[in-house]
Amino acid sequence: MEVEYSSKLDEESIRKLVTRLARPHRSGGRVIERASLLSSGADFDAVMEWIEANGGKAEAAVASSTHHGLHGARGGDGPAPKPLRFVLPPDGGTLA
Repeated sequence: MEVEYSSKLDEESIRKLVTRLARPHRSGGRVIERASLLSSGADFDAVMEWIEANGGKAEAAVASSTHHGLHGARGGDGPAPKPLRFVLPPDGGTLA
């Protein structure tokens, strides 16, 4: 398993990384986990730019309340959650 640790990845390296980490999605496209990208050691920002440039979208984060009880329904307790997964379109011919 080869991992790029360079701060600047080229297009081919990013494509190989995304191809290796992505899994089938019910939409017919591919899905890649944020945690997988972060743990790969690759330049996360460069990979995110590549995903967006190739039609990838952040999957909507599910809002769940971790607070229960009398004040559990209050909104605005903190920043919006970051997306956990990114979905690449089925017609994205950039993956092998």
